[in-house]
Amino acid sequence: MDLDLSPEEEDLREAARRFARKEIAPVAARMDRDDWFPRELFRRLGEHGFLGLTIPTEYGGLGLSYRCQALVLEEIARVSPALALSVGAHSNLFADNLARNGTDAQRKEVLPAIVAGEAVGALALTEPNAGSDAVALSTRAERAGDEYVLRGSKQFITNGPVADWLLVYAKTAPERGAHGISAFLVRRDTPGFSVAKSLDKMGMRGSPTGELSFQGCRVPAERRVGPENGGVSVMMGGLNVERAVLGAIPVGILGECLDLSIAYARQREQFGRKIGHFELVQEKIADMYADLEASRLLVYAALASVARDLRSGRASSAALTFASEASTRHALAAIQIHGGYGYMRDLPIERLARDAKLLEIGAGTSEIRRLVVARELLGPEFRA
Repeated sequence: MDLDLSPEEEDLREAARRFARKEIAPVAARMDRDDWFPRELFRRLGEHGFLGLTIPTEYGGLGLSYRCQALVLEEIARVSPALALSVGAHSNLFADNLARNGTDAQRKEVLPAIVAGEAVGALALTEPNAGSDAVALSTRAERAGDEYVLRGSKQFITNGPVADWLLVYAKTAPERGAHGISAFLVRRDTPGFSVAKSLDKMGMRGSPTGELSFQGCRVPAERRVGPENGGVSVMMGGLNVERAVLGAIPVGILGECLDLSIAYARQREQFGRKIGHFELVQEKIADMYADLEASRLLVYAALASVARDLRSGRASSAALTFASEASTRHALAAIQIHGGYGYMRDLPIERLARDAKLLEIGAGTSEIRRLVVARELLGPEFRA
């Protein structure tokens, strides 16, 4: 694994950093305060090529690596983890999944608008009673001639309230359990589909999350993604990539917390000295740096792993678990370094702390991801 960025990767990261500081940072507080999704800003991300990094060029993308996608997410997450989450759900969970598993006709119909930011994508997997147990879906898709009829609901769907296209998982053969799941492309304007509720979250505000309803939602058979009853392989490969790529978000949070803490420790005075002289503050900064570097290396290793083999989940699960828990821990440490000012909404630290917590829950909880790691290491006998 090459840990050094290529000149092209460095240029991409710098371009993403400039865009994030100029375009995203000025609206990040409003996104959080008003739970506002900046649709026009999302479109500008597409215009700059940031929404189709891994998508093949024939569909409007740049055909780059997962590491390139992660570099962009890290820079966005430094100023707005919420927008980074929506970009990740759009570009990776939806678009990359479709690019890998869809037909040429599906990709031509959907991906150009997704890459351009003219349409928003979402992945609909989680249900009210199927979260950690992802394959225990109750949403059904019954074949009716040249259509499937979807009935059920989805919960906690990132981008769900604003999505123009959804990749939806449903049971086509319930008696077959995990091997009876299929994936479908659903347009927002499909009769029978509706947004039942937009959810009010602790953090990641401005990244819309919703409950979705499918009541007799008729989907043409040509919009099934992958073979009938073959959705579990689409799902699991997608989850492994998702965990690796989204690991860049807590890395971005860690990097911003470290930079803000160093700057504050250099200028804040107490007891006649800069607080950077105090050993307990130095300890917090040193630990923050160590976990940032460890998280970045784990994420890079996970990105290299999924590029080689989508079936292996331990690297991506370990990377996201470590990085997400470190980002929560050190965002709170950054608040402690800033004292009372860090607790105020005038500074972004408290927002970063609220945002960080979601990464321990989404894409499989930390507990589930630990099971993935342990069971792969122990071998088939120990897998559920």
